Amino acid sequence: MSDLKHRVPPPQLLLEWPKEIAFCLWLLHPDPNCRPNMSEVLQSEIINEARKVPVKWKNVHLLEEEIADSELLLDFLIQVQQPKKEKAEKLREAVTCITSDIEVVLNKQSVLKQKGISSFASSKEEKLAVGKGKKNNSSSPKYAQTKGIHFDNGSVANVLSAKTGKTIMFGKQLQHGNQICNMSYGKKLGKLNLQSRARGDFISRSGRVVKNFKELEKLYFSTRSKAKQSVSDTLGRYSYNGSSGQGPILRTEGCDLNMVSDLSSIKCSGDRSNSDGLGSFFDSLCKYLRFSKFKVKATLRQGDLLNSSSLVCSLDFDRDKEFFATAGSSKKIKVFECDTVLKEDLDIHYPIIEMNSQSKLSGVCWNSYIKNHIASSAFDGVVQLWDITRNQAIMNFEEHQQRVWSIDFSQAYPTRLASGGDDGNVKLWNINQVRSVGTINTNANVCSVQFPPDSAWLLAFGSADHKIYCYDLRNIKTPWCILANHKKTVSNVKFLDSTNLVSASIDGTLKLWDLATSTGGVLRNPVLTYSGHKNEKNFVGLSVADGYIATGSESNEVFVYHKSFPIPVASYKFNCVDPVNGQEVYDDDGQFVSSVCWRGQSQTLVAANCKGNIEILEMV
Repeated sequence: MSDLKHRVPPPQLLLEWPKEIAFCLWLLHPDPNCRPNMSEVLQSEIINEARKVPVKWKNVHLLEEEIADSELLLDFLIQVQQPKKEKAEKLREAVTCITSDIEVVLNKQSVLKQKGISSFASSKEEKLAVGKGKKNNSSSPKYAQTKGIHFDNGSVANVLSAKTGKTIMFGKQLQHGNQICNMSYGKKLGKLNLQSRARGDFISRSGRVVKNFKELEKLYFSTRSKAKQSVSDTLGRYSYNGSSGQGPILRTEGCDLNMVSDLSSIKCSGDRSNSDGLGSFFDSLCKYLRFSKFKVKATLRQGDLLNSSSLVCSLDFDRDKEFFATAGSSKKIKVFECDTVLKEDLDIHYPIIEMNSQSKLSGVCWNSYIKNHIASSAFDGVVQLWDITRNQAIMNFEEHQQRVWSIDFSQAYPTRLASGGDDGNVKLWNINQVRSVGTINTNANVCSVQFPPDSAWLLAFGSADHKIYCYDLRNIKTPWCILANHKKTVSNVKFLDSTNLVSASIDGTLKLWDLATSTGGVLRNPVLTYSGHKNEKNFVGLSVADGYIATGSESNEVFVYHKSFPIPVASYKFNCVDPVNGQEVYDDDGQFVSSVCWRGQSQTLVAANCKGNIEILEMV
């Protein structure tokens, strides 16, 4: 190392490690006296910096941990932010939608008010014109003074003129004037009463809106969402008008797409368009608020001390809604004329036709085409076809092995009849043949069968295995669709229209199903679930008409829902009457409503309870 050339390190090392190279040269100094001792080595800058390295590395580690923690915090905040942003976006969309609908309603109100003002002005002008005409045509004499007035029997006034002294009879004119005054006062009073009544109705409806605000809010947004989805689906279906150069022309069913938010979508004349969500919601809201209670139109009492078996299991109207039939544990089919029952103010009404069966009856169904044909199902498993004009059964169908719960005629194919019972079989019959034309075998009791109103090939039935089965009768080996959401036996099924089906169960709920959303297989999500009535063990009846769904309850009440709302529109409780003294009792002793039936598309409903009492009700 005494040689200088051996003590010069490479230039690269000098550039990268100058302090370290200088320290090494110091340690390797040629003169031993110039080399550092141990104390100087320990106090040197290089050694002190080396001691600080662990602290430096420790700081780096803490920094990395802090960075990692901040990453976790950032990830947490992003996860919190994302759903909030989505909610904020939905809220903005909701506010935009509501604001747009408010503008539509305000514009519509303005139009209606203008129409009302113009109508009022035109009627006022007509009245003024009529008044002027009467004034010009009148030739009543003018009198300067009236000296005295004397009334003979209050009908004729003798007026003596101061100038002429003649007696002028104008009792008729005076009487006519009094009539006009009375009529005018009566009109004003009637108008005030009408305004007061309308104000009361408005307050009542407002109270119902406030009471059910949450449900109405859900329906509003659900309806608007469906309308938006419907419009989105329509975007894929368009036609191109190439000849005019207008490009794609989008159309919905029956209206232009750009008319969706137009004022014409909301009308007060009853033909509201359902092409947009607001119009559909408005229509549903009006139907929900239109009625709030039942008015009793007539009461039929069939139960007495001599006949304790008076349970009415089934009710049905004939084709023209003139007559209704009852069937039940009395082993009789009784036919009543509805208008006669409504006109007669009697407690006991006698049927115009009565037909006896060999067994208790579970169901009755009128043929929608052949007015004099009515079918019944019995506890002994026999299905019978009756001719009410001959007052006797004309056909017996005896293939069921156990009790038959339900029967139904096809409206599209009037000679086709379906029945289902405890043997787990659904039988298809032609009323002109004794033997069945088809059999659907199931693994559970069949409680209700129903054809849709416009199809002869679709059949739905409710089962004790908690499901509803829909079959295409051209292939009865396997069901086309299964509806599964009830928790207990499905006791009744009814078609609202060609695609919407209502099911009732002893789980205490009704469910609305849209078969248009099914592509086969199992459908588990109903459109809506209705609750409010009580049903845990008995069959309480089900009937549908014009979007209204009626059902009985084990609280001895009738409940009515509208298809768009899960809450009842109206309810009515049967009065409990002691058959001995005819007095009303407050203990209903477990009574329940056993059957209900609408009178066509009207607001009249016939309901019966387990004691054989029948009420004809009207929604008001």
